[in-house]
Amino acid sequence: MTTRTHGGSAADVDYGTIGSGYSAYRRPDGRIARFIARALGDGRTVLNVGAGAGSYESIGGTATAVAEHLPFADGSFDAAMTLFGVHHWSDVTAGLREMRRVTRGPVVILTCDPTLVRDFWLYAYAPAVLDTEARRYPPVDEIAAALGGTVSIEAVPIPLDCTDGFNEAYYGRPEMLLDPAVRQSCSAWSFVDDDTREHFDRTLRDDLASGAWDERFGHLRNQPAYEGSLVVIHAT
Repeated sequence: MTTRTHGGSAADVDYGTIGSGYSAYRRPDGRIARFIARALGDGRTVLNVGAGAGSYESIGGTATAVAEHLPFADGSFDAAMTLFGVHHWSDVTAGLREMRRVTRGPVVILTCDPTLVRDFWLYAYAPAVLDTEARRYPPVDEIAAALGGTVSIEAVPIPLDCTDGFNEAYYGRPEMLLDPAVRQSCSAWSFVDDDTREHFDRTLRDDLASGAWDERFGHLRNQPAYEGSLVVIHAT
């Protein structure tokens, strides 16, 4: 059973405005879902905080999508998670402390490490997009400090045919990002202007046609998985 309540969300992106492209291109990838499920353990009740579009909310037992102020008693849930969510919150520290308060077992955060965001090939073509991403994601050490306890941080392998279309999911399929609908499903693109998008489109098309992209990054086309900025933070 999944229950959703969305009062007081601090999301800075209107996913209704982003449109149907989000659900078409941001489909949960089973391999990432299994990675998250392992981190959550075998808890029967799982709190899913700030679920947004809800891509992975079927993981675990009971998922309840809420905002940062959690209307639950201490220790109400076996486990808790927030997936691609913390960068939308107005007060990350308060939200994470609330997750810790209402959770008996592990708290799992799927997010991007802002120190690694710019290491992706996209930075050569649209630096403003990844600069935006890096500014929006909270530092990993701040997340760990807010959760307290024993914290581990693990890179999440992104499969070559990943169905969840965030930017790094196309590490070996650059042509996909030439589709405006694909880009629109990655929220960082909504923060840049038309000139940035047009420059990206023009320069990437030119480099794909000339072979320049493949000369620099072509090895990624056959790389079965990519470890970029996507991480799972696991706190007990």
